[in-house]
Amino acid sequence: MLVHDRDAYLAALTRIPLDRTAEGTTGGAVDRLAGAGGLFDQQGAEHRRARRDVADGLGVAGVDRLRPGWIKLIDERLAPLGNGGSVDLVPLAAEIAGSTAAALLGLELDPLVLAAAAQEAGATAARAHLPGIRRRRAAREAELAAERLLELVGGGTIEDRPAGDGQIGHGPTGDGPTGHGPIAGGQIGDGPTGDTLGGDGPTGDGPAGGALGGGGPAGGALGGGGPAGGGPGGGGPAGGGLAATLAVAAVNTTVAALPRAAAWACADGALWAYAREPALADELLRVTSPTPLLPRVAAGGGDLGRCPVRAGDRMLLVARHAADAHHRDPDPDRPAPARTAQLVFGAGPHACPGARLARLQLGDFLAALAPHRPVVVRARVDRRSALPGWRSLIVRAA
Repeated sequence: MLVHDRDAYLAALTRIPLDRTAEGTTGGAVDRLAGAGGLFDQQGAEHRRARRDVADGLGVAGVDRLRPGWIKLIDERLAPLGNGGSVDLVPLAAEIAGSTAAALLGLELDPLVLAAAAQEAGATAARAHLPGIRRRRAAREAELAAERLLELVGGGTIEDRPAGDGQIGHGPTGDGPTGHGPIAGGQIGDGPTGDTLGGDGPTGDGPAGGALGGGGPAGGALGGGGPAGGGPGGGGPAGGGLAATLAVAAVNTTVAALPRAAAWACADGALWAYAREPALADELLRVTSPTPLLPRVAAGGGDLGRCPVRAGDRMLLVARHAADAHHRDPDPDRPAPARTAQLVFGAGPHACPGARLARLQLGDFLAALAPHRPVVVRARVDRRSALPGWRSLIVRAA
């Protein structure tokens, strides 16, 4: 079932019980690659407890603790723009994502090493569910990438996992929806159900999937490391599985979101005047919707827009359409209602707890770029990434 009406999208996330470990869902991918206990594959009290622990690290105090670190990093890496130089925003986004994820998880790791491992885990898992003669090999590559990430974050190996059968599920964004806008790719729906491998624009050409990624752009900032055992000290494979899951969500969504938002602002230079207003970050997150498609499986019956839903039915939730990204370009003067903009972060028990951090991080990124009024001088699509995005986006001051 293709769900892209706003009310039906909300109902799917708040009124239809979801099977968190079904094949072809985020939780299913987590369970098969990282083992049980990865937040997205949890149910009931266990899930609520893990979400509370994650949310505690992403509250006002937690974000305020992390914010100076990424502001310092952004200022240092963008300094060449003030001297007539150029900057590639993609490795900068990876470093921001890796350092934030490491801090949240309490890991002493090189941010770029963590980011590279998380990106590879997400990308290989996304490729593993694509049809073709390489699928078995791709599944093995996904297992190896997940194992490398688990070892990096201190969660043991795949053999240590408490659950999982080694099969690969679909990722959080489904089969390759793209961005939309002056630079950012084509629209969802290029195929019968929007499941093309890429869009018709430069950012949309990767096999979206996200594998272990989260249900919203602020997966970029989900921590772990709390009493629920999400951090490296969480006690065994389950803790490592949660840490790996959150690292993949953090890195892949942030590396997709920051450069795509900046590319849109570069294409519409008038937006830079709003860089210090929260509405610009909200609007750019709404229209770029870094995780634009959420595959879910119903665990029980209900109805969506007068269409019956039965247990086991597959639902493709089009976050971009629910947030009006296909109808309304970003307009900080007349932003979409907060209730609409929030939909890119999910809703109800499936809302992303990292929304505050994601908005602030993007806002700080845009505010640092704005004085330079940057323009894109060279760009290259990432055709292998888990989410629609850039492999390189080089900018210089206008």
